Amino acid sequence: MTTAAPELLTVPEVMTRLKVGRTKVYDLIRTRRLVSIKVDGCRRIPDEAVRDFVHQQMGEAA
Repeated sequence: MTTAAPELLTVPEVMTRLKVGRTKVYDLIRTRRLVSIKVDGCRRIPDEAVRDFVHQQMGEAA
């Protein structure tokens, strides 16, 4: 059984999904609230990390 690799998003794609600016996305990465990796010097965020972040925020808001 093979599992599909997660979709890797660029910072601008995450900005669009979360409707926040570039500085905020990098702040979330810096504070480890949003998981990211570097691929040849380019920052990439797994789509599941964005979903996890949103679910966590919703849980804190409840």
